[in-house]
Amino acid sequence: MIIGIIGAMIEEVQPLLNEIKLEKKVHKAQMEFNYGKLWDKEVVIVKSGIAKVNAAICTQILVDDFNVDAVINVGVAGGVAKDIYPGDVIVADNLVQHDVDSTVFGDRRGQIPRIDTFDFKCDKNLILKVKEACKNIDHCKCFVGRIVTGDQFIADKEKIKWLSEEFNALACEMEGGSIAQVAYLNNIPFVVIRSASDNANNGAHMEYEEFKPIAVNNSVRILKNMIKSM
Repeated sequence: MIIGIIGAMIEEVQPLLNEIKLEKKVHKAQMEFNYGKLWDKEVVIVKSGIAKVNAAICTQILVDDFNVDAVINVGVAGGVAKDIYPGDVIVADNLVQHDVDSTVFGDRRGQIPRIDTFDFKCDKNLILKVKEACKNIDHCKCFVGRIVTGDQFIADKEKIKWLSEEFNALACEMEGGSIAQVAYLNNIPFVVIRSASDNANNGAHMEYEEFKPIAVNNSVRILKNMIKSM
């Protein structure tokens, strides 16, 4: 089994790169794909870059060039639901691209035209493994639900409120929905795991330099427990 692990930023994947027993590096589309063993499992770790197109290209390369059997996306997200605070972990059970708008054709907002699903559902078995892994992390709440994706960095409280009301979203970010779409089209199981950095909906905020080690530590511990069980 080969597991593809995607983070948008180097901060999100560097701790994993520090642990990998590297066998080879492959450069493509200005991305570096690191292939090797992580906790005795075959993996490809890659920094995709920020936003949907980068993430989609990255995921398709993992499918075409590395024949991955599953994709895991890790990183940071903004909290949307009012009970989510910095450092909390959000596990997507489905993803919607909130910036897609073809309502003029009668579609629901977020519906990608002429595709046979509204939301992209994460693999149930992978979700269960993440939830089990989260149980071993102290002082960390784990939420499971919808994450929404768009090519927008959202800090406006009214926009966050709209995402909650329109989509019932727990969190928002800029890559997961496109990774989910590519995995869905290729019939590859996937899951998206995010650490909340802030939440404009409840005013919770943590300085990035303070938040970063918490998010990194949570991600590494979750993935370590999860991957060992795969």
